[in-house]
Amino acid sequence: MAEFRHFVRVAGTDLKGDETITLALTGMKGIGMMLARSIVLSIGRNPRDKMGYLEEEDVVKIEKILENPLEYGIPVWMLNRRMDMETGSDIHVVSSKLAIALREDVNTMRKARSYRGIRHESGLPVRGQRTKSSFRTGSSLGVRRKKKSEK
Repeated sequence: MAEFRHFVRVAGTDLKGDETITLALTGMKGIGMMLARSIVLSIGRNPRDKMGYLEEEDVVKIEKILENPLEYGIPVWMLNRRMDMETGSDIHVVSSKLAIALREDVNTMRKARSYRGIRHESGLPVRGQRTKSSFRTGSSLGVRRKKKSEK
């Protein structure tokens, strides 16, 4: 058994060693519970094992799975970039690359002047929510009554 580590570095992210492997992997941006469980099962470990006892070769396996999940039996519907606009392939993006990809997607929508792009620019809700009472910003809230003039 490997020596316990309090922090395990996976793909440029420090993960807590005292959590289970499945829960610790969800600490990375772009990995949810379903994908984390699939990764743990594909490296052949028990999902309830602690992250701190993970050996270095298992960490390398996890990084390889994150680079190309389809080769390791992860289904396409678990990936977060299906039919990517730039490459046209099914990929999964994690950590800082995910933030960059999201920013690029919003900029593409703005340049195309799509409805969603315009709503992003204006700081308004994008997904059809009502705005009469929600998403109020600024200092003027509510209605002020006129003061009665004193006689």
